[in-house]
Amino acid sequence: MTKPALSKLQGAIATLRKVPPNMSAPAFDVIACGSLHLDIMVYAPSFPRPDETTVGTRWAMQCGGKGGNQAVMAARAGARVAMIGKVGSDDFGVRLRSNLADAAVDSRAVLVDETVGSGMSTAIVRDDGDYGAVIVSGANLRIEPTVAEAAWRDLGGAGVLILQNEIPEQVNLSVARAARANGAIVIMNAAPARSMSPALRECIDVLVVNRVEAEMLSGEVVHDDQVALTVIAKLCIGTKSVIVTLGGDGLIVKGADSEAVKIAPKRVKVVSSHGAGDCFCGALAAKLAQGASLIQAAEFANAEAARHVSGQGEFEES
Repeated sequence: MTKPALSKLQGAIATLRKVPPNMSAPAFDVIACGSLHLDIMVYAPSFPRPDETTVGTRWAMQCGGKGGNQAVMAARAGARVAMIGKVGSDDFGVRLRSNLADAAVDSRAVLVDETVGSGMSTAIVRDDGDYGAVIVSGANLRIEPTVAEAAWRDLGGAGVLILQNEIPEQVNLSVARAARANGAIVIMNAAPARSMSPALRECIDVLVVNRVEAEMLSGEVVHDDQVALTVIAKLCIGTKSVIVTLGGDGLIVKGADSEAVKIAPKRVKVVSSHGAGDCFCGALAAKLAQGASLIQAAEFANAEAARHVSGQGEFEES
């Protein structure tokens, strides 16, 4: 990392974390600690009702998992990225590690579990682009907190750590504490939504949720911008900054020491919304690592997510 780039990164960290910008250069721009799934994508006109068999139009295998997707997106956005995770000793695991390598994501900290299968999911994508999915976590639930924390140190750290909720909370907490000790920006994409301990909340610099996750964490149905602002006020407790993504209605960004800002949506024809949140979070992490402000990073991520749902930025199918 060049001195000007490092200076900008340290300035961004100082803005988000309020710590002196005197940290040594990390080995990576972004480290993603999280899930890896092999997704089976099924395309159909509608979701089946109970006891109904629906005729689909096509299917595809796709490397995914929120952690893997966000790592790949951050790398595509120009960041130097490493991944901490776990896969099984099966064909799915081989595909998942190969996909990271193809995206130039360092996967030395993606370990192989010999006793359980890789994580996987089945997603049904409707003609209108909406989708529903079922995940089987497999090896993702076997990540050990102490091993993940050691991996952060062994990798040499990063300017930004990005986490999600498809791995155990204790893993997230261990790595987040290590990242904070190194002055990294910690992004938590609270997806899928679940309660968070006060200890983990204290480690988070930027909380990213969609309207469903915001509702589950706050108890408020986010049906308009005003409710979103009320929800953000609740979610800011114990968190420095909050971003609520609203799909086709754009997003709202609330920085630690600034007023909430509404970012308008990019108008595109939606091919599939699958992976849009991961695309947003990976792009956000990459831009923050490059020294952008939170608003600048969110605007960039918003544009990348729009490209993704329009079919111009799909994750690679395998």
